[in-house]
Amino acid sequence: MTELLVLFAEPATWAALAALIAMEVVLGIDNLIFISILTNKLPEHQRLTARRLGIAGALVLRLGLLATISFIVQLTTPVIDVFGQGLSWRDIILIAGGLFLVWKATKEIHHSVDPEPNEDMFATKAVSLGYAAAIGQILLLDMVFSIDSIITAVGMTEHLPIMVVAVVVTVIVMLVAATPLANFIQANPTLVMLALGFLLLIGTTLIAEGFGAKIPKGYIYAAMAFSVFIEILNMLARKRKSKKSA
Repeated sequence: MTELLVLFAEPATWAALAALIAMEVVLGIDNLIFISILTNKLPEHQRLTARRLGIAGALVLRLGLLATISFIVQLTTPVIDVFGQGLSWRDIILIAGGLFLVWKATKEIHHSVDPEPNEDMFATKAVSLGYAAAIGQILLLDMVFSIDSIITAVGMTEHLPIMVVAVVVTVIVMLVAATPLANFIQANPTLVMLALGFLLLIGTTLIAEGFGAKIPKGYIYAAMAFSVFIEILNMLARKRKSKKSA
């Protein structure tokens, strides 16, 4: 306890905590977009519970990974060689998660463009998503984003208490923002396609990072923010036109 008091009495600790929370919240946007899109496919009475379970899973996974932080650090050690590129377990997990995101986003875009598709690789017996399937997919991506999040945290500070506080604060922010974000996407159909495009971008980025291509996160999120800004302008323009024609 004394060590904690001494640690948090230092201004540098609070500066590191603020920077880490900001970084974790930004990284959590990816997770939140996926949760929002997936839970919006569920019956309305199941959506809130699914979001909470998904975000709770993210918290449990992050705290569990922090408890095995020495093991997590070892995930960055190359274990196999693919075409001359050494891949670690972290790289493999990022590539697998990125491929899943690309597949999932492509499938959802296909159903959005053609609600009644012909029998092909995207066809399913039911377009609606089952509750257990939604939770399973959310937890799967939680694991990918959690590993990336914790490795990022390890690179920013060596103090475990700071990481724990940052993770808890980030998950609380996700919990508060999840329902408003999901409702906003649901109320504005054009945003669904934009959000699916974000998932494609995020998935491609994860695959690239897995193969060693370091893409500055700032560029990705700046592009996403600019796209949202343009779409908001389009929404305002459509609303004003509809008022004039009314």
